[in-house]
Amino acid sequence: MSVSNQAKRQGKILDEIMAFHRQQLPKTMRDVPLADLRAFASVAPSPRPVLPALQGDGVALLLEGKKASPMTGLMNLHYDAVTLAKDAVDAGATAVSIWTDARHYQGSLDDLRNVKETISIPVIRQDFIFHPYQLYESLVAGADGIVLITAVLDDSTLQKLTARCRRLGMEPIIEVHTPDDIERALAVNPSIILINRYNWQTFALDKRAARLGSFAPDGIATLVRGGIRTANDMYALADNKIEGALVGRALCKNKNPYRTASMLVRAS
Repeated sequence: MSVSNQAKRQGKILDEIMAFHRQQLPKTMRDVPLADLRAFASVAPSPRPVLPALQGDGVALLLEGKKASPMTGLMNLHYDAVTLAKDAVDAGATAVSIWTDARHYQGSLDDLRNVKETISIPVIRQDFIFHPYQLYESLVAGADGIVLITAVLDDSTLQKLTARCRRLGMEPIIEVHTPDDIERALAVNPSIILINRYNWQTFALDKRAARLGSFAPDGIATLVRGGIRTANDMYALADNKIEGALVGRALCKNKNPYRTASMLVRAS
C-alpha cells in the first residue's frame, strides 16, 4: 500500500501524502522548468466549461478514474483510464475526473491527456494541488477543471490558486469535508463545491457529510464523492439537492462499469 501503517494508526494519512508531494514537486520542476511549462500553456487549447455538465435534471454522474487508493491499494490491475471513460460517457456520465497522483492512486497526467483526447465532455484533474506549477501542467495536459482540497491549503494559498486557475480558464472545484471547510470555500466565491465524505487523515466514511450541501448558497453546484455505489445512494443525494456524484471504486473495480454506470444514471 502507498501509505504507512503508522500513518493509518495515527490518523495522519494526509500528512504523509503531502510530505511526499512537497518533496517530489521540486524534482519535477527541475525536469520541466516553470518557464517552459508556461510557454506550453500559452498555446494550449481553451478548456471546456465544467458547470453546464452539472445543470441537467437529476444528479449528474461523474466518473472518478483511479487505479488504486491510499487506503486500499490496487483496485484494478487492468485499469485503463480511456476505456473506463468511454464506458462512463456511453452510459450517460456528464464529466470525468481523473486522478493523476502516481504514488497513491497510480495515475498520471498522461491518463488525463489521453482521456481528454478521446471524449467530448469536461475532464477534471484530481490530485494534491498546492503550487501554481501544478495548474500550468494541468492546463497543458488538457484539464478543464481542477479540484482544490481545502484540507491541503491555507486560506491565502486557496485564494491564490483559485484566482490563477480562473485566469487560466479552468474551473476551480473546491473540495470540503466539514462546515469550517465550507466557510473557507465560500470565501473564494466558487461555482462548484465538492463534498468529500472521506476524512483525509483517517479515510473514515461519513455519509452524513452530504448534508453540507445545504450550507451552500443557491447558485453554487454541489458534488459529492465517497461510498456511492447503489441506486439508493443516488436517491439520497437527490433528496439532499446534490447536483453531481463522483463515483470511483464502484466503477473502477467493476468488471462491467458500463452496466453499473447506466444503473446509477437511471437512478439519478
